[in-house]
Amino acid sequence: MPQNMRDIKRRIKSVRNTSQITKAMEMVAAAKLRRVQDAVQQSKPYLAKMQDMLANLSQSARHVKHPLLASRPVKRTGYLVITADRGLAGPYNAQVVRAAMQEFGKKDKASFAIYAVGKRGRDYFRRRGFPVAADVVDLADSPTYHSIRHLAEAVVSAYERAEFDELYFIYNEFINAASQRPIVKKVLPLDSLADEAKGPRRIYEFEPDEEAVLAALLPRYAETLVYQAVLDAKASEHAARMTAMGNATDNAKELISDLTLSLNRARQAAITTQIAEIVGGAEALR
Repeated sequence: MPQNMRDIKRRIKSVRNTSQITKAMEMVAAAKLRRVQDAVQQSKPYLAKMQDMLANLSQSARHVKHPLLASRPVKRTGYLVITADRGLAGPYNAQVVRAAMQEFGKKDKASFAIYAVGKRGRDYFRRRGFPVAADVVDLADSPTYHSIRHLAEAVVSAYERAEFDELYFIYNEFINAASQRPIVKKVLPLDSLADEAKGPRRIYEFEPDEEAVLAALLPRYAETLVYQAVLDAKASEHAARMTAMGNATDNAKELISDLTLSLNRARQAAITTQIAEIVGGAEALR
């Protein structure tokens, strides 16, 4: 029985230490989530203004041809898949990988290309022989545009060169701190951009001309969409990790409570046994 009590005490100490770690990780994830949310809110006005301006430009310049605006027969598809570099975030990575595998289905591996953000997704697809054209790993907890610019430019340039004919984003969309939803979103071509104009139509004067302006702005807009998706996915990652660590802390507290009850029962049993032995000894001496 003493040995059993020592085992319970040792386990209580181990679980308590673990709960302190998970609690600290929960608080760190919450702080990181707030920073990324601030970055998302700061980038949204820029993206919305650029989208509105390009939508009006596209309406005014429908005769202008640009690879990002033109639909073409789909022979090959590009996928930007955003996962985390590490785990301990509940089902965050599994949800994205599952959504990606459902999207790939039974497609021929030569019919699509994967652009991976995050080690978990990249390593998963490489181990299974899927075509990973480019990747970005070890991103900061609050990514900057500069950190993903190389990948964004590579994706947009590959589409312009017709290396694939449509582009999809696969990532966890941030709903709120308790909810993240895996989505598969078509991004390129931007053929519906002209239909997204809001409010009265604006008249623009172009310098040097409409084609040059769109040629400069459309790739930047597509790259900004990549950056916005990465920020959204990072917010989801921090929220998922915060929730997972919060649940782990709560489970640890419940386990400590159960172990403490078991320890008290073991103590009571030991005391009862000692009393019985004392009484039995006293009876024997009579």
